[in-house]
Amino acid sequence: MSFKRFYPMTVGCILAVLVSVAPAVLGQVSNTQTTQDRGMTMRSVPSGAKMKFKGVVISRDADVFTIRDRSRADYQVLITDDTSIKTHGGFLRSGKKYPVTDILRGLIVEVEGRGDAQGQLVADKIRFRESDMRSAQTTDARVGPVEANQERMAGQMDELYAVAAEARAEVKAVNERVSALDDYDVQEIVSVTFRTNSAVLSPEAKAQLDTLASKAVGARAFMIEVAGHTDSTGSDAKNFRLSRQRADAVVQYLAVTHKIPLRRFVTPMGYGKTEAVADNTTAEGRSQNRRVDVKMIVNRGLNQPATTSATRP
Repeated sequence: MSFKRFYPMTVGCILAVLVSVAPAVLGQVSNTQTTQDRGMTMRSVPSGAKMKFKGVVISRDADVFTIRDRSRADYQVLITDDTSIKTHGGFLRSGKKYPVTDILRGLIVEVEGRGDAQGQLVADKIRFRESDMRSAQTTDARVGPVEANQERMAGQMDELYAVAAEARAEVKAVNERVSALDDYDVQEIVSVTFRTNSAVLSPEAKAQLDTLASKAVGARAFMIEVAGHTDSTGSDAKNFRLSRQRADAVVQYLAVTHKIPLRRFVTPMGYGKTEAVADNTTAEGRSQNRRVDVKMIVNRGLNQPATTSATRP
């Protein structure tokens, strides 16, 4: 019997076996690659290792924020009281100092520091451009369209444009303003009022803030959101300036008198007369609108007690 008679059948069987095995092999390779890609998203910084990199802030939780570099790798950065936060350039290249509360989502930063035992980068220096800070502040205050944010970012950091656009889209879709996040619970709300054209805290206002500060002492993973407001008296420019001065007065009182670290404050914002809670045509209504709203918010996930698994019999 000649082998040539069975040659077509033999080849067909071999091809059938290869076709049946190929999907499983390819699926295994694909699943392995996907697992590796997921593991490479969040990078851990070796303990004691000195690192310096540039990226965009995509999220912040109290004194820890996440930064994404141009390779789309994420790092967790820890802010301490010793962290130096400045802009590039300035007089004698000294730069302009900024408080820790101004590290906002969407801000492009250059970070230098060393790794800790948790794989985070403990920041010694944080640097950024003044124009990038203005863009990030506008985005945080207005939550404007993503397209407008992309236009403001264009031309400033071309190599990070795609990363910034992706991060801003994620911020808008998932992380709206901190007070609206599902991951946060509002623990305390205080509204202190002011006299006309004044940003000076009254004794009554200080007493209200004292009560709030006493509740913050025992809280974990808390932040404080401060928003200043005015009545309709005066020009828009004057009201925006006055409302921010009132918000700053509250932050200063809580930080100096009660030693609450500045990193616990969300960037204070002045809204002028845009968010009235009462009728500005009456004296009583205007009195209610001359206020600063203070919210103490706590991260829901970090504040929950640790769960213990049931012991097996």
